[in-house]
Amino acid sequence: MKSSIFKHPPFLHFLLGRASFSFIDSVMSVALAWHLYQATKDPFDLALVGLFQITPVLALFLVTGWVVDHVSRKKILICGALVQLAVVISIAVIMQDPTFNKWHLLLLISVYGTGKAFMSPALQAILPNLVTKNQLNQSLAITSTVWNIALTVGPFVAGLMIAWVDLLVYWLLVVMSFVAFISFLRLPAIGPANHSQAGRKDLLGGFRFLKINPIVLGSLSLDLCIVLLGSVVALLPIYAADILHVGPTGLGMLRAMPAIGAVLIGLYLSHFKSEFAHTGHTLFIALGIFALSVITFAFSTTLWLSAVALFVYGASDMFSVVIRSAVVQHNTPDKLRGRVSAVNSIFIACSNQLGDFRAGSLAAAMGPVNAAMLGGTCALFIAVGGALTFRDLRQLKSAREENKSSSFVS
Repeated sequence: MKSSIFKHPPFLHFLLGRASFSFIDSVMSVALAWHLYQATKDPFDLALVGLFQITPVLALFLVTGWVVDHVSRKKILICGALVQLAVVISIAVIMQDPTFNKWHLLLLISVYGTGKAFMSPALQAILPNLVTKNQLNQSLAITSTVWNIALTVGPFVAGLMIAWVDLLVYWLLVVMSFVAFISFLRLPAIGPANHSQAGRKDLLGGFRFLKINPIVLGSLSLDLCIVLLGSVVALLPIYAADILHVGPTGLGMLRAMPAIGAVLIGLYLSHFKSEFAHTGHTLFIALGIFALSVITFAFSTTLWLSAVALFVYGASDMFSVVIRSAVVQHNTPDKLRGRVSAVNSIFIACSNQLGDFRAGSLAAAMGPVNAAMLGGTCALFIAVGGALTFRDLRQLKSAREENKSSSFVS
């Protein structure tokens, strides 16, 4: 791995802030899921956590994309970190009451989702403003790896802290929120990327860009559908408590395994693989392996097999993340990057939070094992069907391939 990128202070500040943001997200998701399920024993409440977090992202994505292109991305990250800090402090306070009102908690999660709606596209769009074009591939791999390291540490910390200090875990998140705020505050000044006037056509620039870029649209759509249907993250508290009987510490391990698989793949890509020789084929192979890992997890009744399946789940998904990020960043003009990132954030949010809602709802209706099995089977059909349908994407040789979308402006 090239060392020069680690001597670049703006990238290091961004990396620390990004890692802190991801750490907070992973710890809070585990802790809230565990405490909420223990308080209500209702799987549908796990679905509500995802629903309340994604609703602001879906409702505001047109506005957030335009804002990220027309307002300083540094200022957006600073304001988002302040919102996150305020929400985490509020959650830490109300969770000290064992009879907390779940609707108050869900309202705070919704506010958190509103801040995340602005931060997510800003975090994606700002990276090319901090590094050179030659450093972009490496910085994307490093950022994805550090992001997954934070997701790896987070669940372990959450599981251990829940077992040791229980509700005090939320005060750890307050400290990390302050770290994220300071890190983003130290980024260099970055002006707006686009100075055009607002308008309907301008707001829809991200969609118009994807319309003429079927390779990017195809990769994002497939990733959206396969993770939306195949996600098992929301089911892990149920598996840990009622199927594997491993408690909060085991839950932390289960939540960490996908991130461990992703981190090891990310380290490999950062060191040895700056470019895929057959990008399209790699994507579809990764999606197929992802689906098979979900099916394996669905039938597992032992901790070790469940952990292996989740490890493969995360490793295969990492290939999709790196391919998607490289295609989007290399082929998107800076003045449109916020709006395209907002659309990308919708895909990510839908595949994660709505995937959790789908899994929790089906688990409540038909049981967790049947819900996981159905999701894995549907994901496998999507991987096979997508390979047959999206010929151009399947034959894509490199993420750097240019087409007419590279000259698109708005």
